[in-house]
Amino acid sequence: MSAAAQPELRTVNVIRYVTPLREGGSLPAIAEADDEFLYVLKFRGAGQGVKALIAELLGGEIARALGVKIPELVFANLDNAFGQSEGEEEIQDLLKASVGLNLALHYLQGAITYDPVVTVPDAALASKIVWLDCLLTNVDRTARNTNMLMWHKELWLIDHGAALYFHHSWDNWKEQALRPFTLIKDHVLLPYATQLQEANDACKAILTEDCIRGIANLIPGDWLGEKPDDNREVYVQFLLTRLGASDVFVNEAQHARSAYI
Repeated sequence: MSAAAQPELRTVNVIRYVTPLREGGSLPAIAEADDEFLYVLKFRGAGQGVKALIAELLGGEIARALGVKIPELVFANLDNAFGQSEGEEEIQDLLKASVGLNLALHYLQGAITYDPVVTVPDAALASKIVWLDCLLTNVDRTARNTNMLMWHKELWLIDHGAALYFHHSWDNWKEQALRPFTLIKDHVLLPYATQLQEANDACKAILTEDCIRGIANLIPGDWLGEKPDDNREVYVQFLLTRLGASDVFVNEAQHARSAYI
């Protein structure tokens, strides 16, 4: 996606719940949609609710804008009648709480979890992903849980639901936007991120204000609470502020990498 392009997401209707993915507390599931594709479905009624979906949406589409591989994101509509035959009470409650618009990622059939022992990533790509996760304050790309897949010999990013954690309280978001991201020290790709300054220059050139606003405009209004326009603007301003102060988190990442080495 070019900086001037306005991203769009397709909307599909979920027709079959295939199987839960027992990872984390949000109970995502593999589901089939009316376009006959399988998706990893993230539910609005789970865990952190729509805020996790917003983080997933913004993080995923920013990654895509930067040219990083990520499965297609779609809005997934869940009908009232869906899941009534589900026998497990916990899942049935989740489905009932998730009626309406949810978010899903195209299921990468046959993909395997990224293992840094097996695959050494390209330095430019590793640097771009580390930079991205600093921007997004994504706490969830560690050796214990890489949230990356290898598919057709390429590295794909998944699961940005834990990013942008400032929105769980909204307190001092301007101050939080200017902070270094100290948890980058645990990033699984940090040892390979030797081109952080180059990544900073390249990524900032892509993530213009128009680009950020275009991605933020994808967020459905009913995910944004009682003041959707105001809350959408906070996401925009948080990201723009963070981009403007990117040297802060780049320096922190470089320092953490030096200490690691």
